[in-house]
Amino acid sequence: MVMDHEKQRARYVAGTEGAPPVPPPGGYRGARRPSGVTVVQQPGVPAATGSATSEPGERKRANALGWIALIGGILFALILLITLAVGATDALYGITMIALQLVVVATGIGALVTSRGRTFGAIALAIALVVNVATIGGVSALRTSAAGTYEGMKSEEQKHEEAYPGIKGTDPEQILRQQSLEQVQAEAEALFADIRARVTAEFGYEWVQVGDEDFRPERNGYGGESMLVEYTSVGWATTAPIQDYDEKLAVMALIDDVVAEHGLAYLYSFNDEYSSLDPSMKAKLYGNEDPRLQHTWEYYTENYPDPLRFYANIYDLSNDPTGDFRTAREAQNARTGEPLEGLQIAVIASAVLSDADRAEFEEKLKEYPGY
Repeated sequence: MVMDHEKQRARYVAGTEGAPPVPPPGGYRGARRPSGVTVVQQPGVPAATGSATSEPGERKRANALGWIALIGGILFALILLITLAVGATDALYGITMIALQLVVVATGIGALVTSRGRTFGAIALAIALVVNVATIGGVSALRTSAAGTYEGMKSEEQKHEEAYPGIKGTDPEQILRQQSLEQVQAEAEALFADIRARVTAEFGYEWVQVGDEDFRPERNGYGGESMLVEYTSVGWATTAPIQDYDEKLAVMALIDDVVAEHGLAYLYSFNDEYSSLDPSMKAKLYGNEDPRLQHTWEYYTENYPDPLRFYANIYDLSNDPTGDFRTAREAQNARTGEPLEGLQIAVIASAVLSDADRAEFEEKLKEYPGY
């Protein structure tokens, strides 16, 4: 029996000189196993710091910064969508909206760099990426442009002023007293006919019509359009150039007589030596301060207080040493078909009212006492 026991001992202690003896069969008397879970420390592996009772995969709660970022992003998105719904496009680009967006983005980035706020920070930034001032502002602008509703931020008084039929600072009674659009047209045609006939009879020049009549709505000074128009007549031009200095003077003197017969003031020259323009300005506009060397002569008169303004110009390419003026005239010829040089006449009248609109104009004025 003793030999068998020794053999069994030898089985455990062989080659283990110096090691503590193995426990006897059945263990030591009174020995107890530990009741807890034993953590075995592996070589080279740091000891676990969590408690033995921790649930594996337990999530950490988001911190306050994460919640602030998420709620702020949602609220800012709602503000933008409400602003879009009410059509307040201008408010989207105000300093307040820009500042709020910067705060939302900064809060989201701040939450993103914290371990407990990273998820909510990422969500907040994703919301800001989709719903932001630039995106919503662009959508609002496109919708406003398509619908033509630009007066969302205007008061009722401003909308009322926009519909003013006259022009700010112009007496409506003066508009009603002056020549109508139809009267200006008739006067221009009669004036042109007399000038063409007299110039052809005395100098032999033939004429060609240049361009068409143009009617451009006048602004009323309150952000809208008035019922008045700026009228530009057709032009008339000689088919041959007028290059002799004395003949130019004679032609303009004849036209001066005709306009006086039609009740207009005598012609005023912008380009001659009696003009009030500075010599350097005349050289810039007309090629030279000396009328004998100028490529353009420009004369003007009007029938104030009526609106008709009459212009007579002579273009002379023989006084164009650089060729720059020819280039400009060729471009004009390509646009309108008018001759490169010669005499041209035209009429312009600003802020004229059509006879067909007179009754409506007077009726609308009743809504604007004191304007």
